[in-house]
Amino acid sequence: MSLATLLAPATADAQAWVPPEGAGEVTIAFQRIDHTGHRLTDGTLIPKGTSLNRAVFVDVTYALTSHIVVSAALPYVFGKYTDPEPPPDFIPFLPIDSCRCWNSSAQDVTVAAHYNVLNGAFALTPSVGFVAPSHSYAYRGEAVVGRQLRELRLGVAAGQRLDLLTPRLSVQGGYTYAIVERVLDIPNNRSNATVGVSYRFLRDLSAQGLVAWQRTHGGLRAGAAPPYRIAIPGEVNTPERMEQHDRLLRDNSTHLGGSVSYQLPRFGVFAAFETFVSGTDTHAGRAITTGVSFPFERR
Repeated sequence: MSLATLLAPATADAQAWVPPEGAGEVTIAFQRIDHTGHRLTDGTLIPKGTSLNRAVFVDVTYALTSHIVVSAALPYVFGKYTDPEPPPDFIPFLPIDSCRCWNSSAQDVTVAAHYNVLNGAFALTPSVGFVAPSHSYAYRGEAVVGRQLRELRLGVAAGQRLDLLTPRLSVQGGYTYAIVERVLDIPNNRSNATVGVSYRFLRDLSAQGLVAWQRTHGGLRAGAAPPYRIAIPGEVNTPERMEQHDRLLRDNSTHLGGSVSYQLPRFGVFAAFETFVSGTDTHAGRAITTGVSFPFERR
């Protein structure tokens, strides 16, 4: 799955500003991801092998102090192969896809700690997180729920309120470097970066636009049709690599998205949309996320 839950406003992974000590939030979100095809190493779209993912995830964030915030999240994912035709010839048609039925499972547990350095008009918050599969699940095919790989994530988020222009406007960005578990001794670490602009229309109503990039440092290239210099199947050229290619591809992509959130007296609601712009060795597609967040405070 190449489209991630990047736009859920309540998740703390890329938040520069942190809540006050003792404050927290529980978020329940629902997501639909439509994979509309595969992008080859030269960026060519192969509109085959389409699939659908639906997910519900729970995220809990809590401020232990005015500087230290911890968070934990776990998604439950449903996957289904939706193309009436078999995948492209270079992708094996696996039993998990052949029935075109739903495959569902809990995915990966994510825990993170964030240390806020600055929390004024300019905010700066480094973080460290760990991702671990909740259990052993299938990772080969189009109808899978994840890659079943452990990750250590090192990140930093920064934000600036543009008070000189208007107190309603702010910009925020984040960068995360993921050290990913190696398979077949192939490096597969990853960089993710986001830049967003937020505007508060009313006291309780705000909207955000976002650009997200992913670059994989290593991984396997699947190649492309001639005259591209690396022909299909590219570096997926052994039975062992074919067995593992779903989680070892050099997935590089750019996505655009936007979200809107509204805060009611006891809870908040949000909706987000994200779409694929460009990429190589990845899925093309789009994602819709909706959810509700419940703030709480322990004095």
